[in-house]
Amino acid sequence: MTQLIGRVVLFDCDGVLVDSDGAVIAAWSRWAEEHGLTAADVMAVVHGRRSADTVARFIGEAERETALALIDRYELEAAQSVEPLPGARDLLLSCPRGAWAVVTSGRRELALARLAATGLPIPDVIVTADDVRQGKPDPEGYLAAAARLGASAGEAIVVEDSPDGIGAARAALVKAVLGVGERARGASPDALVQDLRAVSWNAHGLSVQD
Repeated sequence: MTQLIGRVVLFDCDGVLVDSDGAVIAAWSRWAEEHGLTAADVMAVVHGRRSADTVARFIGEAERETALALIDRYELEAAQSVEPLPGARDLLLSCPRGAWAVVTSGRRELALARLAATGLPIPDVIVTADDVRQGKPDPEGYLAAAARLGASAGEAIVVEDSPDGIGAARAALVKAVLGVGERARGASPDALVQDLRAVSWNAHGLSVQD
């Protein structure tokens, strides 16, 4: 058993709480095709980043606003197809209200749509792409979420699936990072699980079954 110490827990959404990989692939592949891009090239940089940052990587400035509106529409259309990841519901329901938040690179409307589609609890604090000036791997989102919960980043455990998200957590100097899934493996989290069934809340933070 591994114990991760922290007063609050900051969860990424996609790939941690919500299985949205299919929806993401469908939306971004459709978007890539319409812009004459290779879907594999786009998918290689999507995870853990704001849609605006991905669009800016591939689309000229004059066309970015239209291109961003299009991918936002495609992702919202696909939101109803997502499912909760194993263990997410039980873990969130066990966390005290006000002791956890969601920090996502998705826009607020999309994050709420995905959480609603899965039936997962909605936290008091959600920090989205709409709330920050810089997306992950910048630490702004995690610093903001901890502060809104009345904690310092040094009192927080971050649960993440992407290297950019783990980089953001490290840059925020959080207490511990729990990685979820294969994308997190190479980013050196403090502990790694395939899903949240192995994770439980206690008075000191999170317990992880080895």
